[in-house]
Amino acid sequence: MNQAERREAIKQILNARRSEKIENLAAELNVSVRTIKYDIEALACSYPIESVRGRYNGGVKLADWYQPSRRSLCPEQVALLKKLAPTLTGDDLAVMNSIFAQFAP
Repeated sequence: MNQAERREAIKQILNARRSEKIENLAAELNVSVRTIKYDIEALACSYPIESVRGRYNGGVKLADWYQPSRRSLCPEQVALLKKLAPTLTGDDLAVMNSIFAQFAP
């Protein structure tokens, strides 16, 4: 796993769990605690990650106000919807277009 993949994994873990201990992240991603700290420091520049002090070394968490970005469609889903779009009319076509506008990359 390279640095970009590891940082993406950290973001996904925090999106799912909202908080985690640095030691747990290091063990889960099979890297050192220092590496996770470097990754958290870099991610915190563009992602709302906060440090948490605690009795057992604390950890990191996402800011309470933050909601993860919306999900997007995978290429196979986009291809299927594009195949279906020509068969739609009226309100159904409007709904399909709103799906593309909201979720397509």
